Amino acid sequence: MTSVINVNLPEQSYEIVITSLLLSETLRERDATRTLSDANATSSLDQLGQQMASLQLGKKVLLVSNPTIFKHFGERAITSLTSAGFEVASCNLPPGERYKTLNSIQKLYDVALENRLERSSTMVALGGGVVGDMTGFAAATWLRGINVVQVPTSLLAMVDSAIGGKTGVNHPHGKNLIGAFHQPRLVLIDPDVLKTLPMREFRAGMAEVIKYGVIWDAELFAQLEASKRLDQLRYVKPDLITSILTRSCQAKADVVGKDEKEGGLRAILNYGHTIGHTVESLTGYRLVNHGEAVAIGMVAAGQIAVDLRLWDKEDTERQNALIQKAGLPTQLPDGVDIEAIIEALQLDKKVQAGKVRFVLPTEIGVVTVTDEVPSDIIRQVLRRM
Repeated sequence: MTSVINVNLPEQSYEIVITSLLLSETLRERDATRTLSDANATSSLDQLGQQMASLQLGKKVLLVSNPTIFKHFGERAITSLTSAGFEVASCNLPPGERYKTLNSIQKLYDVALENRLERSSTMVALGGGVVGDMTGFAAATWLRGINVVQVPTSLLAMVDSAIGGKTGVNHPHGKNLIGAFHQPRLVLIDPDVLKTLPMREFRAGMAEVIKYGVIWDAELFAQLEASKRLDQLRYVKPDLITSILTRSCQAKADVVGKDEKEGGLRAILNYGHTIGHTVESLTGYRLVNHGEAVAIGMVAAGQIAVDLRLWDKEDTERQNALIQKAGLPTQLPDGVDIEAIIEALQLDKKVQAGKVRFVLPTEIGVVTVTDEVPSDIIRQVLRRM
């Protein structure tokens, strides 16, 4: 089965292609009536070279990954690319948010220079959000901008970070403070690679999925509520995985298509991220991962909305129950100083005229953006967490 979602932008539109051989292969027995066309099908990862060749890109490709992901999927990706006539070099970066730095970008620049990447060349990000963000930023800045293709391998990257062109690295005092908008030429999603995803990383991705339900898609929210478990891939039915991927990607494409560079509507995609990014930064990107931090941020934002009488208490309880069902935290990590959070919020990228902008829900599927959140209310909510 193949789904194609268009990201329509004024200057460079592109496609999100989702193709799976048999998404449920390890979740249920193969269907004995599988058709010949199914048997001869290829997944998105095996179509990488063919899909890129159709875009008429330059022949030189730099495949960026990390050692763990490359071990699973690197050779398949390289085989697909070389079979399509590309000249492929590769570079593996250390895994983890704490390595999302300018030092890692320098390594990519060195490999790009060694292999004489040109303005028609392409960097391919094969990995999760960290690999995707760094590869996108390197592509945005090498020779003032070359092509980038995103091949996300984590649920979080598939539904969020690989789409929309936000790229960047972290500064010691804040997440993604160094970055650029640089849209990919293609996003290629192979759901079958989720089978190798650690349970904690799958749960992290569910935080972004729940976010889409709260900010944009009440039907998706209801589908998640109806599922018995959301904390492990094996317990999520294949049709729900399909719905999660297509509806989340479509939501992101719809928002980005209306507001490419976060001049207005796109800010709603930051739901849960304002406090979430701060928690990540203050814990050194080691104690909680991005999805866990976003979950904490959504709980805080939901309660702020209740205290401001924007949202019903019943709805915030529904949201928090869904977050817990996904195995995600709803409390601040031990030892995080609340005043440090308040201070760090002033370094958020979305601060305007010294005021912190919050995305706050008003009903399931609808949010508003405001900079009228008193610090005392933020403190009270954080103390309760």
